[in-house]
Amino acid sequence: MGASKLDRVYRNLVLSKFFVRGWGNPENIKRLFEFRKIVSDREKCQSLVDSQHKVVIEKEEDHRHYKILNGHFQSPFAYHLPGLVPVESETAHFQVLLPKQWNWSNGLKPMVVQLAGTGDHFFWRRRMLMGKPLMKEWNIGSIILENPFYGLRKPKDQKLSCLHNVSDIFVMGGCLILESLVLFHCCERNGLGPLGVTGVSMGGHMASLAASSWPKPVVLVPCLSWSTASSVFTRGVMSGAIDWSLLESQYYSNQIYNEILDMVLQSPPSGDCAFDAGKQFAQNYSRHMGTQLGASNSAHSISPSNDQRLTKAVEETFNFKLSGLSGIALPESWKRLSNVAVTTPLRQMLQPFLSERVKGMEKAKARQQAMEFMRGIMDEFTHIANYSRPVDSSCIVIVTANDDAYVPREGCTDLRQLWPNSEIRYVPTGHVAAYVLHHEIFRRAVKDAFDRIIAKHYT
Repeated sequence: MGASKLDRVYRNLVLSKFFVRGWGNPENIKRLFEFRKIVSDREKCQSLVDSQHKVVIEKEEDHRHYKILNGHFQSPFAYHLPGLVPVESETAHFQVLLPKQWNWSNGLKPMVVQLAGTGDHFFWRRRMLMGKPLMKEWNIGSIILENPFYGLRKPKDQKLSCLHNVSDIFVMGGCLILESLVLFHCCERNGLGPLGVTGVSMGGHMASLAASSWPKPVVLVPCLSWSTASSVFTRGVMSGAIDWSLLESQYYSNQIYNEILDMVLQSPPSGDCAFDAGKQFAQNYSRHMGTQLGASNSAHSISPSNDQRLTKAVEETFNFKLSGLSGIALPESWKRLSNVAVTTPLRQMLQPFLSERVKGMEKAKARQQAMEFMRGIMDEFTHIANYSRPVDSSCIVIVTANDDAYVPREGCTDLRQLWPNSEIRYVPTGHVAAYVLHHEIFRRAVKDAFDRIIAKHYT
């Protein structure tokens, strides 16, 4: 599996930056952490959404073979965690595509909720690429839900799709889980079903989280996503769109972020070996990194051990051993250097040569620790292993790109391990090409998944 060059070129052409205000309020992240434990448990999650949650249809368009309904409702997430959702995002907006005639046996009316990928504002793109073709080709209706922070729900001071804070991703996910439940309940009240949820890229991952919370068999078709978002933001091409210097400075300036990391690392084992091994690595890494940074910060104090460290740094910097100069034809001054103890005057003499190297080493450590914190909290909030398994995983069809540079799969838990009996299909391209050229594969996967759930649960 390679990384698509097109993915990298496209990301370089897009100049937008993410998380321009940093991690987000650390106290809010703590609140989200506690709420994640509830929303990820399907049984507990049911109590968060009233099955009669009020939904308003504000507009209806009549077309020859179908209807388009536009509606809204209040996001349950804003009620449970007040102050975390921007005012503009508290109202969930959606659009429904309903065939006028249903051709399925037994009076079935399959409906799929579509969640948006990164940059997919408003309804038109999903309506044209997925909704209308699904209706025309397979007689499947759609509900297109506007993501929080996007389109009609975009905060006034947010530019394009550039979320201000890392924590906004977690707010978005929590909103979409509960809002999908509202729409599922609404469909059932109106005699629509079986039900499904799908999305592409970020929308595919959000669909996976939403499906985990529904207490009945549900179609799930996640496209161009995988088991966690941590690889997207630490190893994928999206990592280049993040202001890591800002995240580093915030991480080191506030002790609460270390407390959050401890909370993440102390969460119960998931039962998934690869995922838990990753958490154990992060835990050990966190312990040892503090010791290493402490040693690095004290490098300028006067002690024999520091002289030894400086000697090693000199040797590494200039690629030779001070003790091994005697047999080399060098100026007499260099030979004499091999017999001189590494003392404070020598340290001062070499400081101009070493300072940049030391700074570079410390910066690399700071970047690595910020990335580990990103990995830790992303896994905590987005790793599928932390959420309930959908009721019937045989109703899941996964579509992934072979050469996806946006969503690296190497080193991540295989979704088939988390969802036994699910099916995976591969698109022989990268992320961007799959999105632009292969929506017919996504639609076919939705159709096949509905055939599967109908044969198993509705006949």
